[in-house]
Amino acid sequence: MSARPSEKVVEILRTLVGFDTTSHRSNLALVEWVRDYLEGHGIAATVVPNEAGDKACLFARVGPADRPAIGLSAHTDVVPVGGQNWTSDPFTLTERENRLYGRGSCDMKGFVALVLAALPRLAAADLKTPVQLVLTYDEETTFDGVVDAIRQLDRSWERPYALIVGEPTSMQVVDAHLSIAGMRMEITGRAAHSSAPDRGANAIFAANEIINELVRVREEFIAHGDPTGRFDPPHSTLNVGRIRGGTAHNIVAEHCMIEFGMRGVPGLDLEAVLDRMERFAQEEVLPKLRATAPEAEIKAERWLFNPCLSPEPGSGAEQLAFRLAGANATHTVTYATEAGMYQQAGIPTVVCGPGSIDQAHAPDEYIELSQLVLGEAFFDRLLAVCRA
Repeated sequence: MSARPSEKVVEILRTLVGFDTTSHRSNLALVEWVRDYLEGHGIAATVVPNEAGDKACLFARVGPADRPAIGLSAHTDVVPVGGQNWTSDPFTLTERENRLYGRGSCDMKGFVALVLAALPRLAAADLKTPVQLVLTYDEETTFDGVVDAIRQLDRSWERPYALIVGEPTSMQVVDAHLSIAGMRMEITGRAAHSSAPDRGANAIFAANEIINELVRVREEFIAHGDPTGRFDPPHSTLNVGRIRGGTAHNIVAEHCMIEFGMRGVPGLDLEAVLDRMERFAQEEVLPKLRATAPEAEIKAERWLFNPCLSPEPGSGAEQLAFRLAGANATHTVTYATEAGMYQQAGIPTVVCGPGSIDQAHAPDEYIELSQLVLGEAFFDRLLAVCRA
């Protein structure tokens, strides 16, 4: 096996990293480049914009049209670089010590580069099994891209018999990951002079009650543990990530915002936990605010939800990934991916891709050249499987 990936893979990755697709920006320039690249190789691609028209999914397929395909999926967005100390331009692919540095090189444009390098070879071959590509957006924030992609099932793309999400797993086959949910609560009380607090309603005190309930939920998560015994830490997790409120030390706080997130092991219904928190806020906390401020409100916004990926032993996706990765065992990860959404839509799905999650989101993000070499071997085997 070569010590270096092909120059084609490196050049494609260089181009992809050069597009600043941070989640708050558009991904259209990258998607249009991919479409033009594929069409230059005789591969038709369909671009479907979001409702705002500033982002889009891309779908492409090679091979026979009358058979279920193997699906390959990746997101095109990356996390911000602001406040991070990079030693090279994050949007210029830079090679140092057998590593390729750049934002998204690992998460997950390395996988996209491998797919794009392989598709022309697949298109030129006499395939018995087709392959289709799905590129999405906003995986790092809201998962809106994969929701839009699933809406396009049986329209812009056909339901595959197996799907591989190419997130960085060091080319290990991952069959389970945590669910994730996020909620933001905006609490409105009434301002008053701090010498007469009974004339106001303190939104920060209300937030404290909600946070205490979140602490109880967290303790229940720990006590319940992980029935599968496969995750580290061995339980679901909860984090209060942001609190903002109040005006001054001598003013009863009229407003307070709290934002929290949870990650659940398979079997935990995170939506039921969010329901519980909404009920607690409305039934236990809000009446106390309204005792002195009838106009008080607590508004809850569920700004993030993604289901877990649950093991499906023996599924078509698992067996295919074993063959392509040269593996015989599955693994778990604690981060969330689009795989849970695809599985919930009835598509057998696993996660397998080059690079380590330890490098993702970090300053000086990189992918090892050796991981891209393993990725090319993965796609060599895919070509053989699809021709057989």
